[in-house]
Amino acid sequence: MKKHLLFFTFFLLIVSVNAQNTKSRQEHMEKIKALKVAYITQELDMDTKLAEKFWPIYNRYECLKMDLHRREHIELDNIDPISEAKAEDMLKEYLNVEREEYEIKKELFSDLKKILSAKEIIRLHKLEADFNKRLLKEYRERRESDRKRKN
Repeated sequence: MKKHLLFFTFFLLIVSVNAQNTKSRQEHMEKIKALKVAYITQELDMDTKLAEKFWPIYNRYECLKMDLHRREHIELDNIDPISEAKAEDMLKEYLNVEREEYEIKKELFSDLKKILSAKEIIRLHKLEADFNKRLLKEYRERRESDRKRKN
């Protein structure tokens, strides 16, 4: 496990250094995705055969989830000028997105059940959460470090 943690930490360090030099947000997101793929593949101990089945299913889910995320996160700098009717519509849309997210996750689990055990699917769910926590922690630490250097 320590070997896995060292491997993951090393890659996060590389991404954080490269992210500072990367001009494109898209390139940055692609690097994070590559790290996630490497992390999940390694932690689930996937062989080539399993990976060929797993990643198309998972990537489809990720694309659907990203589309939902875009729908849900409308930038509003100032809420005061919107009407109550518009706010009602926005609340309905938020609920629709949540329902759709549940449905695509249910579909993901169903599709994954054909190639993974229930225990492995639960482990995947935990790995995703762990990856996101580490990524957020790295981001916060880097941001804090940048603040200290500026002061």
